[in-house]
Amino acid sequence: MSYVFGLHAVAALLESSPARVRALYVQRGRRDQRMGALVEAARAQGVRVETADKRWLDRRAEGSHQGVLADCHDLALSDEKDLEARWPTMQPPVLLLVLDGVADPRNLGACLRSANAAGVDAVLLPRRRSAPLNAAALKTAAGGAEDLLLVEVANLARRLEWLKDQGVWVVGTAADAADKWIQADVAGNCAIVLGGEGDGMRALTRKTCDQLVGLPMRGSVQSLNVSVAAGILLFEAVRQRGL
Repeated sequence: MSYVFGLHAVAALLESSPARVRALYVQRGRRDQRMGALVEAARAQGVRVETADKRWLDRRAEGSHQGVLADCHDLALSDEKDLEARWPTMQPPVLLLVLDGVADPRNLGACLRSANAAGVDAVLLPRRRSAPLNAAALKTAAGGAEDLLLVEVANLARRLEWLKDQGVWVVGTAADAADKWIQADVAGNCAIVLGGEGDGMRALTRKTCDQLVGLPMRGSVQSLNVSVAAGILLFEAVRQRGL
């Protein structure tokens, strides 16, 4: 089973993708205004609402559930054929986010939330080097994952080469890059590539990028969380496009 939990995450799910929700479980005894509004929204969408003990919810949630949990159909990832089929329908300038080995589900969820906010057209995730799109990721995404085209990629470097053939400029992030993030060429069709939490991008992914940019560290910290870096680069693209 796939669960989404937490007041904000469940509310966003009911608003964006109510068809995914099999049933809503509410902690017995919760009668506050926010919970009441959530229950009303679920019933308006035809979602079955049940009460459950806190311990029952605790066993199923991978974090603070705030007294509410939605039992959902899994959020399916698209494949590369789907990306190719949809490509002609995407309006330029296309903005893509590529995550090469993000291992923490919460980091993945935070990246997806930023991607949704920035109007990303698709997010590419490697099949073998990516955090699962589990309850923790979906809670952190706070409803942002459901609206995104999430594409599972078998060979990331090969898919990046395909994107370059479609006129996409591929910008990677690296601590030792000569260019700074404000020099990133992200006004046109572009894919922003970020590596995993430990080692960053793989060597072949890095080699495939058209441009590498870095975020200068002025303090004792040597790197930013991948989701923070994703937000900075994505909204640099938004700024350059004048949106």
